[in-house]
Amino acid sequence: MQDEPPRIPFYVIGHRNPDTDAICSAIGQAELLRETGTPEAVAARCGVVPQRTAWVLEQAGVEQPELVTDVRITAGMICRREVVAAHEDDTFLRAYRSMLSHGVRCVPVVDAEKGHEVVGMLRYLDLLELLLPGDGSNMVVRTVHVSISKIAATLQAESVGAPIPDSSVGEDLIMLVGASSQSTVNTRLKTATQEGTVSRFLVICGDRPVVQHYAIEHGARMLIVTGGNTVDPELLKLAKSRGVVVLRCPQDTASTTTLIRCSRTVTQVMETQFATIREGEPVSPLRKSLAALDQELFPVIGEDGDMVGVISKSDLVDPPRVRVALVDHNEFAQAVRGVDEAHVVEVTDHHRLAGDLVSREPIRFLNEPVGSTCTLVARKFVHRDLEPKPGTAMCLCAGIISDTLCLTSPTTTSLDREMLEWLGNIAGIDPEQFTKDFFAVGSLLSSGTLDEVLNTDRKEFDESGAKVTIAQIEELGLQAFKRRRDELEKGLRDLVDENDYDLAVLAVTDIAKHHSLILAAGNERMIGSLPFERVDATLYDAPGVVSRKKQIFPAVCQAVQSAG
Repeated sequence: MQDEPPRIPFYVIGHRNPDTDAICSAIGQAELLRETGTPEAVAARCGVVPQRTAWVLEQAGVEQPELVTDVRITAGMICRREVVAAHEDDTFLRAYRSMLSHGVRCVPVVDAEKGHEVVGMLRYLDLLELLLPGDGSNMVVRTVHVSISKIAATLQAESVGAPIPDSSVGEDLIMLVGASSQSTVNTRLKTATQEGTVSRFLVICGDRPVVQHYAIEHGARMLIVTGGNTVDPELLKLAKSRGVVVLRCPQDTASTTTLIRCSRTVTQVMETQFATIREGEPVSPLRKSLAALDQELFPVIGEDGDMVGVISKSDLVDPPRVRVALVDHNEFAQAVRGVDEAHVVEVTDHHRLAGDLVSREPIRFLNEPVGSTCTLVARKFVHRDLEPKPGTAMCLCAGIISDTLCLTSPTTTSLDREMLEWLGNIAGIDPEQFTKDFFAVGSLLSSGTLDEVLNTDRKEFDESGAKVTIAQIEELGLQAFKRRRDELEKGLRDLVDENDYDLAVLAVTDIAKHHSLILAAGNERMIGSLPFERVDATLYDAPGVVSRKKQIFPAVCQAVQSAG
């Protein structure tokens, strides 16, 4: 199989249920990393691309980032793809020489025709069974299941008698070394004739014409003449007429006997009950599940059922980790699955510090109170005297516009304004017109599914021991809210039940009038403590409220603390 280095990814990725800022900042940060010495960095996402974000990417001519739902290292990432393998029709000798030359003591056995379908595992010790059978009785030691054609190939012998069968299927042959007296050999062959087994006899001898004659005359299955000795032409005529295969080989009799045993195929001793690993299987749980197995080497199987590589137990001791750069969040609760097992190399964010994000080594950590993560990514380009590509600049513009409502949100800073102007010139767009076009794309209230409304931009928080989630959608007008109120409220209650939330909040924000409706479900005391104008038991009116980070989240924290 082809030797390929392990593919250990480096993902630049935003939070779950990503919004425009999360996806676009990942695109910008990945490009910056590639331009500054990390060519393997790629933008990724751990959720569906929102409709407006998809429109941005289309306008910018930028492909959607790769969907990544788990950043744990997988078997396919670390397996050795240059595999020393045996084929099921390989002889002992071929498999032994291959294992010896590569310095391995265990190999997978693959289908002879399909090539990469694993049919067994072969250990070095298993091969010894072909030479030293466990049952030491004479008949067991003398009997071999082997193909005549493979014997001829192993001995590099010349066929001078009856034709060698084309089939590579093995036969049960009884070896008789013609080293005893001529009368003893003749007696054994006569006895075999009476027992009806002589047609299974494989007679081995050197320059002994009489023994050769006995073997052919009695109708042995095969005669092997060792030491390069000749056979009388008249005997060869008799052999052909009796259907006796005759081989001439250069080896001495002792070596020939051993090589005949080495001509048997590995299928006779390979282990057919073995464990395999799926290519996409995370490595971390494998350490425990494979530890108790009496197997050292494990084939790694791809989606098509073929082997893509192998892993040994030693490979699981300290495997490499996927590298991750987090953008637009800094909490494990909001991060892609498996981030706690990844190597987080940097964080770029504009939210509060919270959660349980830890690292083994020092990392780059940038967290500033600005309106958008894209603002911070843009400034990194400026600091390095670089410019993003026009398409990337457009994406970064969209992130700033989305998170600051085109610089009208209370989270907006002078740096947001400065970076949006700079990026707009590179992208060749008018931010005000881009804003109108951006927010004119698709209303989730009007046409989105319940799942899209609740999960397109939703984050989880742990606040004072309470598990909280806040979703937000941005609309041009709130007219469509009334007809979907009951559906949305039930969806929030289901979220609470399914995820054991203490409080679930949906903010529906009119970006034109800077006005939000706040719908809540969960702990009644927490709902009743929300500091907005109450409409009914679960709905609040919040004029002037547009920012989840600066207005909605602090209000939710206040409600949680008040209810406690």
